[in-house]
Amino acid sequence: MTMTRRQFTALAASAAALPLMQAGPTLAESEPAKADSGLYTQEWFLDSFLNMKDDLVEAGEAGKHFAVIWEQNGCPYCRETHKVNFARAEIRDYIKANFNMLQLDLWGPRKVTDFDGKEMSEQKLGRRWGVNFTPTVIFFAKATEVAAGKSARDLEVARMPGYFKPFHFLRMFEYVRSGSYEKMPFQRFIQARAEELRKQGQKIELW
Repeated sequence: MTMTRRQFTALAASAAALPLMQAGPTLAESEPAKADSGLYTQEWFLDSFLNMKDDLVEAGEAGKHFAVIWEQNGCPYCRETHKVNFARAEIRDYIKANFNMLQLDLWGPRKVTDFDGKEMSEQKLGRRWGVNFTPTVIFFAKATEVAAGKSARDLEVARMPGYFKPFHFLRMFEYVRSGSYEKMPFQRFIQARAEELRKQGQKIELW
């Protein structure tokens, strides 16, 4: 179930998604690594031929979901995602175990083949997918084959339209991995998950 911008704002009013706003305090001291493109990067990001259908099928065959993270050079909340969220072992290890994550550049020139076979630049694909904020993470249904003509809209099951603080960030990956997007909205899932963790005696850091 894709989260709208209005729903995201209501859920995380203190975690603004606009990339030009000042980022909050960070946890890790070292600066995240950057790729030649200028984007922050992770060594475990998917090394891909940029064929979305092939990447989705490959993830499904490995028992994983496929996710695409959209970023742009100079985005402070992209930096925050790498410096804070991906620096946490519980988040990083959970994603690596359950997802193949591909990074795309919202303004990038690389040629990408969409699920329906149409080839275009990253920049045009971002517009086609309706990506308006960075970072944005788009999650797709697990599949070992994709029917001809299927589009990203057909296959998308959830979206993070902006920066999420670590608690909500990890919960979204759990939401997709568990298949809960088929049963309930993310708001209800995260409330139930927070209550479950509190009963286990865990401290909840919402913001």
